[in-house]
Amino acid sequence: MADNRMNTRKKEILQAVTEDYVSTAEPVGSRTISRKYLTELSPATIRNEMADLEYEGYLEQPHTSAGRVPSEKGYRFYVDMLMRDKPLTQEEMGKVLQEYARRRGEIQALSRAAAKVLAELANCAAVVISPGVQCGSIKHIQMAGISQDDIMMIVITSAGALEHRLIRLRNSLSQNDLDVVSAILNRRLRGLSFADLTRQVIRTVRSELSAYSELASQALEILTSSGICPSEESVHMDGIANFLEQPEFKQIERARPVLRLLESQAHMLNLMSGYRTGVTVRIGSENTLEELRDCSIISASYGHAGKVMGTIGVVGPTRMDYSKAISLVRFMAEGISELLERASFDK
Repeated sequence: MADNRMNTRKKEILQAVTEDYVSTAEPVGSRTISRKYLTELSPATIRNEMADLEYEGYLEQPHTSAGRVPSEKGYRFYVDMLMRDKPLTQEEMGKVLQEYARRRGEIQALSRAAAKVLAELANCAAVVISPGVQCGSIKHIQMAGISQDDIMMIVITSAGALEHRLIRLRNSLSQNDLDVVSAILNRRLRGLSFADLTRQVIRTVRSELSAYSELASQALEILTSSGICPSEESVHMDGIANFLEQPEFKQIERARPVLRLLESQAHMLNLMSGYRTGVTVRIGSENTLEELRDCSIISASYGHAGKVMGTIGVVGPTRMDYSKAISLVRFMAEGISELLERASFDK
């Protein structure tokens, strides 16, 4: 937590410098602060205060004749002590909720959609870690006829993941037949983890469903594949190209190490793990990897029933709109958690 022993005038100047620099990507001078933000103060007074803030490590002067920019210490103080909440617009919330509603039946598709919309709204790289083996045990299986030959297989896990798969049959079955198959699958498989679906278990179920062999074969194949419950956490990235649009990373030599890191699933899993509650903001050197010394990461976990299932976050330059990014990450993490909570109570 940042030290709060700073007088009000310095706080106002640091806030103005930070927000102007985030908006313009240009070093901020005393005349700009006086003209746009603190009109009651003279440029000379502001210049003196900015010199003190630089001496104390909150501001930096990138060039001798340039204005100032926030240092890493300045960004941390801003986020902890000065930043104002920036609520999402109705349009932004609507876009997120629309994407969630369209893909609420499948956690992997939902994660991909979340990464895409977060990258677009935050103008940063976005990452969503979706659950692997922690998706838990089988809670409920339901077969629903959607046409004469098409069956929707719905699988709900104890961790709240809800997946659906389309099965096409050569020989149609009635809904009564589908209910019989669902009942047998639930009786035999409910409470088992996906790792528990051994050959012996599959043979037993297949034998009991011999009258429905075509449907049984496809359903068991789906359950034993990695599609329903990946054996490892999945990393969904989007918006990496947004980095190249940021002034800090227009030189490809500077952007290349960050881009290489973002493309590594192993590195992203390590970066986004271990942060369990609330929104976490890591600025510059607070990230352990040298490649991220000029970047910030804002992340939040999601899950339900007190269990963390995954993480959602953004990666951008330290000159990012922290208030908007934090609001987006929090809203989207809470939205995924709510969908998982609803799914866990279905059936």
